[in-house]
Amino acid sequence: MVARKPRARTADLRGVNRLTIAGIAGVVDLVEAMHQQIASVPGLLAKPRRDRTSGITRLVYRSIHGVIGLVGHGLDALLAQFEPLLGERSTWPGREPLLAALNGVLGDYLAASNNPLAITMQLRRDGAALPIERELLAAAIPEAGGKLLVLLHGLCMSDVQWKRKGHDHGAALARDLDYTPVYLHYNSGLHVSTNGQAFAEQLESLVKNWPAPVTELVLIGHSMGGLVVRSACHYGAQAKHEWLLRLDKVVFLGTPHHGAPLERGGNWVDILLSSTAYSAPMARLGKIRSAGITDLRYGNLVDEDWHKHDRFARSGDRRVPVPLPEDVACFAIAASTGKSAGDLPDLLLGDGIVPLESALGHHANAKLAIDFKPSHQWVAYGTHHLDLLNRPEVYAHIKRWLAEPG
Repeated sequence: MVARKPRARTADLRGVNRLTIAGIAGVVDLVEAMHQQIASVPGLLAKPRRDRTSGITRLVYRSIHGVIGLVGHGLDALLAQFEPLLGERSTWPGREPLLAALNGVLGDYLAASNNPLAITMQLRRDGAALPIERELLAAAIPEAGGKLLVLLHGLCMSDVQWKRKGHDHGAALARDLDYTPVYLHYNSGLHVSTNGQAFAEQLESLVKNWPAPVTELVLIGHSMGGLVVRSACHYGAQAKHEWLLRLDKVVFLGTPHHGAPLERGGNWVDILLSSTAYSAPMARLGKIRSAGITDLRYGNLVDEDWHKHDRFARSGDRRVPVPLPEDVACFAIAASTGKSAGDLPDLLLGDGIVPLESALGHHANAKLAIDFKPSHQWVAYGTHHLDLLNRPEVYAHIKRWLAEPG
């Protein structure tokens, strides 16, 4: 028997078509801007001028944009006609990680343009969305108990990627401590505060409709997922949500509480490229990165951290202090590529993405510092950022903390 090759879903093809057309249009804009700057013959350090050409040249570029639009919309309409006929249940290997990565980088654009590739927030199990109605939840999770565990993935990842090298913290905790795990699937390219507010609402519905009385609620956030947890706790408190009364413990795995240096480095590149007329058009390439990524410059959690500000402009840390949730036991696990405390990789690299100080909540400004108890923090040495998902020592600490009385 010859195995059939998995088909791409029609909605995926439509999404890729829209993204491709937008990308081509963006390249045309970039070329036009560079054309204008070069034609103007500015000095090397001259300030950038307007991006648009004029006269016949402008007419040429407008005509190109018109053709791009007609082709793109025509193909999109054609694919939409075939969508009901072809069915949408087919998938292909690697689709979930690819979509997760794409949403991490361009998720805010995908959502704003109603692109079918944009991820919609869902609570899931085994990659399938859970219905948030009591009877349907009971049918979907017959083994649902009172110890509810919700796990949140990081930037450019998805809920199915909690399983790494054969290990899944959620499945292991279900086996060892009788938790019922549920996984959040979200568009990590949106602002953290946007996801935080949506997650708070999802939790409120989940807890109210859970098939068994919720005796204990535990949240585990990896990387950006930890920021979404803190944001949700903030907005849940504002809305007086009932799920916060059930929240017992939170575990942060490699969470950049005070940001990550890679995004701060990207911001400096934006500024340098924008500083001269010739390089200014190229600065657009850096500005395609999502709102979720720019939130990682300092670890933004609430709307006030970014609202009415140019997120690509150079600025200091303007965050509103957001403390850990009250009466909740919070734990932090950081990772370091160094073999021991104080060696060069430990001091310079952290886990390769998040510095130790950020993951442990340390900050020179006391108002922003996060005070984890000494017994509620641990550093995994010789460990990279993604290794936090599968290292046995990491799981051992999570298991011990959750097994202890709250």
